[in-house]
Amino acid sequence: MTLIYGHRGARGEAPENTLASFQHCLAQGVTRCELDLHLSADGELMVIHDPTLKRTTGQRGKVAEHSAAELERLDARAAGPAWPWPCPIPRLRSLFLHCPFEHWQLEVKSASPARAARTVDAIATLVAEFGLEDRVIVTSSSRSVLLALRRRAPQLARGLVAEHAWLDPLKVAARHDCRMLVLNWTLCSPARLLKAQRQGLHVSVWTVNEPALMRRLADCGVDSLITDFPGLASAILRDR
Repeated sequence: MTLIYGHRGARGEAPENTLASFQHCLAQGVTRCELDLHLSADGELMVIHDPTLKRTTGQRGKVAEHSAAELERLDARAAGPAWPWPCPIPRLRSLFLHCPFEHWQLEVKSASPARAARTVDAIATLVAEFGLEDRVIVTSSSRSVLLALRRRAPQLARGLVAEHAWLDPLKVAARHDCRMLVLNWTLCSPARLLKAQRQGLHVSVWTVNEPALMRRLADCGVDSLITDFPGLASAILRDR
């Protein structure tokens, strides 16, 4: 059975990476999500895709230059879709408190070794506090992040995010003892999928928004789809 992960919550129907987006995902019966993390200036894990604020809030500056309290006062609706109420940038802690997902893909973007270490330590501490070790996988395309995960938080499952084919993603995933391969759907050929699954990898494919593509990838046997429209994907796969 192909599983469904809501991409940044339900990005196609609510402002991405906001509490409203994740609650919208859950309301449609999808209990797995993917999200992005950056550290605030005071070391809090904030749920936002970009390292800068402009695209989602319309404000200037970097996430890392602001405290968590300052970031929570910003409205993250600027990238759409339209939403009637303000949507602050949430802390990961707030989502763990208010969103009962059965599984979380936590993506960490590229970072220096020092920042990767701080981010991994913060994730490990928060996941342990909530007892979510078996319900979380930390994913990244960054060698620094994957190395920090292996060395500093080996108890957390790791996943490789692969967007380009210039490196063999299966070899990179094996090198870092990853359990999941998060593939851009354009890289998900039947041969690569089969080889990855034989290697013991869960193959999660993004971003899959078209019904025909959802059906085709599910028929190929991908383990999970990451989609901006989790309700639609659930209906499509349920009716196959």
